[in-house]
Amino acid sequence: MKILHVDQEKCTRCSICARVCPASFIKMTENGPLENEFRFCIACGHCVAACPHRALDNERAPLAQQEPVEAAMPDEKTARIFLRSRRSIRRYKQEAVPQEKLLQLLDIARYAPTGGNGQGLSYLVISDKERLRQISELTIQWMEEELSSGVPAAAYYRNVVRQYRTTGEDMILRGAPHLLIALCDEKFLRGQENAHFSFAYAELFAPAIGLGTCWAGYFQACAFTGYTPLLSVLEIPEGKKVAGGLMAGYGQHRYYRLVERNPLEVNWL
Repeated sequence: MKILHVDQEKCTRCSICARVCPASFIKMTENGPLENEFRFCIACGHCVAACPHRALDNERAPLAQQEPVEAAMPDEKTARIFLRSRRSIRRYKQEAVPQEKLLQLLDIARYAPTGGNGQGLSYLVISDKERLRQISELTIQWMEEELSSGVPAAAYYRNVVRQYRTTGEDMILRGAPHLLIALCDEKFLRGQENAHFSFAYAELFAPAIGLGTCWAGYFQACAFTGYTPLLSVLEIPEGKKVAGGLMAGYGQHRYYRLVERNPLEVNWL
C-alpha cells in the first residue's frame, strides 16, 4: 500500500519532508523521498505542509485539503495581548447562540494538537434549559454524597452546595445557555488531555466571534467519576465517555484591562 506520491518534476530533493516527519516514515534517496514504513504515518500532514514546491502528496493528509498560509503571523505585542485577554466568563446573557456559531467554535477546537495526532474526540452540545438544570442539580447531589462520605477533597464543594441550596445560585454551569461536552471512546487513554487542548483552542477563539466560555470543572469532576445519574441525563452513546466540558454563551460584561499573574519562576540547568 502506497500513500506517498511525489511529483518528480517539482521535487528538488531538499529532504525537508523527511526531516519534519515525526515518525521517521519518510526516507530520502537520490530519487527523492520514499516511504519507510507507511504504517508509522500518523497523518499529521507535516511532510505535505512543509514542502516548498507542492511536490508531495500524502493520502492520509492530502495536499488538496491543505490551505495555504497567506496571512502573516501577528507581531509579538499583538500575540501577547491576544493571549492575555482570554477571560473565564461566569455571567451569561440568557440568549441562545446560533448553532452555526457554536459549530465555528468547535470547528476550530478540532485543530488543537493531540498526542500522536490521535484526535479521537466528538462533541455533544446541550442547550435544553431543563437538561442543563438537571446537570447542575445532579452535580450538586454528587457533591453532597462526597461530603457525607468524608472525602477530604470534598470540603472544596461545601460553599458551592450551600450557595445552591440556600440562594439557588448555580456555580456548576453559571447559567450558561450551552454546555459543550467532549466525548471519546471509553478505552481512549488520551481523551481528557486532548479535550483540554481542544477546549483551550475554543476558549481563545471564542471572543473573536463574540462568545464567552468557561471550563465546566465541577461538571467534569462529577462526570469523570462515572456518576450514573448524571451520565443518564447526558444520554452518552454506548462506548463513549466524557472527556471534558466547556460552558459557552454571550457574556454579560466585557473586560477593559489585562490581569496580572504570579511572577515568572524559572530554573536553569
